[in-house]
Amino acid sequence: MDANEFKARTKAFAVRVFRLVDTLPETKAAQVVARQLLRCSSSVGANYRAACRAVSRPSFAAKISIAEEECDETIYWLELLIETGIVNEKRLGPLLAEARELLGMLVASEKTARRNKT
Repeated sequence: MDANEFKARTKAFAVRVFRLVDTLPETKAAQVVARQLLRCSSSVGANYRAACRAVSRPSFAAKISIAEEECDETIYWLELLIETGIVNEKRLGPLLAEARELLGMLVASEKTARRNKT
């Protein structure tokens, strides 16, 4: 997958999360999670885009690392929605699977960048 495809994929992921957030109940708990999800899910793609504009490999690795952290945080909030019963696991399964796949790719990319930082 090239950089443009990954940019599009991370943006599409954020759009899916935004749409999910719009369907969450108006409870205090759900709204706290909603705000966190909006922030971290959109940050994945934003930081990946920033990494693509990096002027050095260490800078690229640093931005990828941030995207990785934000993706992992997104997974945390999605899992919390399931574990609290706010959203059915079956409904979130595909979104959670996508988040885990994106995280795996970001981890691999960061490892490669750190290994090749010369």
